[in-house]
Amino acid sequence: MNRKRVLASLLFALLVGTAFWISPSEAQPGTVKQVADGVWFREGERRHHGHCNNVIIEMRDFLIVVDANFPSGAQAVLRDLKKISSKPVKYVFDTHHHGDHAYGNPVWTRQGTTTLAYVGVSEEMERYEPQRWQEAAKARKGIAALGLEAPEPPKKTFSESPFVIEDETRRVEFHFFGWAHTRGDGFAYLPQEKILCTGDAITNGPFNYTGDGYIGNWPKVVEAAKGLDVEIVLPGHGGVGGPELLDGEQRFMTELHAAVKEAIDDGQTLGDLVRMGRDGEPVSTTVVLSDAVKNWVGERLALQVRDAYEEITQGKPHGEILAGS
Repeated sequence: MNRKRVLASLLFALLVGTAFWISPSEAQPGTVKQVADGVWFREGERRHHGHCNNVIIEMRDFLIVVDANFPSGAQAVLRDLKKISSKPVKYVFDTHHHGDHAYGNPVWTRQGTTTLAYVGVSEEMERYEPQRWQEAAKARKGIAALGLEAPEPPKKTFSESPFVIEDETRRVEFHFFGWAHTRGDGFAYLPQEKILCTGDAITNGPFNYTGDGYIGNWPKVVEAAKGLDVEIVLPGHGGVGGPELLDGEQRFMTELHAAVKEAIDDGQTLGDLVRMGRDGEPVSTTVVLSDAVKNWVGERLALQVRDAYEEITQGKPHGEILAGS
């Protein structure tokens, strides 16, 4: 494995284990709120534990949980589930392969739950693991305690979109719209309630990780998601929102790509756009985006600019560059 990919793996482990500060008035980590009849949103303890958000969906005889989380996050969700319903969790849907969304899979399957994902999630695990798992296990006791050498892939996958689970009480659709945050990005959609669970293809805040992504295609994926009738958006990180989160995410990625492309066309180099730290990773950037996307602009902007620059100049998705494929 080349040095760049090793550094990227270490950075990924850091990013999924930490978080960026947002105002306490905006964040409600560890809280569970009902967003519709039989649907709950749990905001993850991102700042202190790196947990993603989770969604709990009640069916007639069982529950569906969106995202397995880290093992510690899965345990936190299980504790809160006891306050919500006595029904068993039959399915946990992994929106993508990243540790804060899928490393908790064994916690769920050891209780008889079936983990579910678009087939691209398993394929991404084959690409990037077990190195990321092993690096994360050094810092996260919950991962090490599972006693596994690699993450557990989803037990059930689908390739035809949408995959549907329904009974007389509710219909849940699982969609794949293409490569944005990862090659396996999945969305859970409740058509009756007009609720869209997005994983990290949509965030509500400066949380976008573009290392495994396809920045140029990201707006197209969001556009496809906007084809659904959506009133409530439940993102992978950040609070509950509406269709404005889809618009904002789409505009952020569009502006990011366009700004870097314009700089390249003007003859600017990566060194002109990004200042590197001693470890060779970006620490600041000269790229400025509009106030319209300020909700998504944060400390990761320099990394995102670097990734966009490499994607554009090398003519292929950044995730392909990182994976060396």
